[in-house]
Amino acid sequence: MTRPRSTRYPDYDVLNKRGTPSWDNATRAVIDERLATPHEPQFFNAVQWLAAVHLCRCIVPQADAEPVVPLAALLDAKLAENAGDGYRDARLPPIRDAWRIGLAALDAESRSQFDLPFPNLEKPVQHALLEQMQRGDMHHDAWQRMSAKLFFSKRLLHDICSVYYSHPHAWSEMGFGGPANPRGYVRMYFDRRDPWEAAEARPGVEDKARRENRRAR
Repeated sequence: MTRPRSTRYPDYDVLNKRGTPSWDNATRAVIDERLATPHEPQFFNAVQWLAAVHLCRCIVPQADAEPVVPLAALLDAKLAENAGDGYRDARLPPIRDAWRIGLAALDAESRSQFDLPFPNLEKPVQHALLEQMQRGDMHHDAWQRMSAKLFFSKRLLHDICSVYYSHPHAWSEMGFGGPANPRGYVRMYFDRRDPWEAAEARPGVEDKARRENRRAR
């Protein structure tokens, strides 16, 4: 599947590299697993899942993307696996507990201020509520002494953005070819590009970029 024509890397699809020397077996296995992520929640309950879907839409909008990165599903899979980052801010509870508390607190704040759950709010109101969380201006008892500001920066932003950039659809959008192994890079000078890397479209050279991206393997 190709990305939309408005992309800076027209006709580039990183998945075309699957059977080429650009990827090794380890890379193929990891990407196959990500592409097979279940779209039904394994960790979140129905209420948490709906809130997570709307949170992901606020943090990384994908209205014009085709195909979209299944952000809520990837986040759910990370939590179901209980896959941490190898570190965490000691001021926050473990990742699963942080998300359970954070989603419950967001729901409580939304109902307290607007008499509606977060997914039922209009998009501008959702954004305003998240800006409030970003400032740390939330103090409902549902936070259980967890900092709303820390949850926003260290969990919500970190986890949603990291799963987005872990997915090959996002790689295609930004011209990334995947892990450098086993091929590596040769042309290391400024503004130089190896022939297997994606070509960025610039004014007047869109067609050239398309031709080069069809050959980039």
